[in-house]
Amino acid sequence: MGIRKGVAVTVVAAAVAAGAAVQAVPAFATDYSSVRGVVALTNNARARAGCGPVTLSPRLSYAAWLHSRDMAGRGYFSHGSPGGSSPGSRVNSVGYRWSSYGENIAWGQRNANEVMGDWMRSPGHRANILNCRFRNVGVAVAYNGRGVPYWTQDFASPR
Repeated sequence: MGIRKGVAVTVVAAAVAAGAAVQAVPAFATDYSSVRGVVALTNNARARAGCGPVTLSPRLSYAAWLHSRDMAGRGYFSHGSPGGSSPGSRVNSVGYRWSSYGENIAWGQRNANEVMGDWMRSPGHRANILNCRFRNVGVAVAYNGRGVPYWTQDFASPR
């Protein structure tokens, strides 16, 4: 595998312009510092690329958290869950009305710097992060019973 400790990406066609500033971290987040770090590093990378910042969305963060928790709890690593959910269906399930979305996942990285470094070295993940049309982001990390982190970063633009 080209990326250390495994990462995967789904990219779906995008629409709409880039958006606003970061908001408070949602209450269900398992690691507030890591979530804030990923959002800050994401927006720093976007600024260097000439994109506007993404705003942290509680709905997208909840979708990301549900997926990270499911991967960590059930021991799999995929955009599609064993139960049949997909990134789009998870974003729909939390009530986010999207015109476009993208998802980055990763496992094993110990902190925001590591996961963002891996994502930025992967062309598909980097494309999601630097997609100037995405306006919102959700970030989550959940840990399995051995303390291994599973990361999800969901991007979207509203309808």
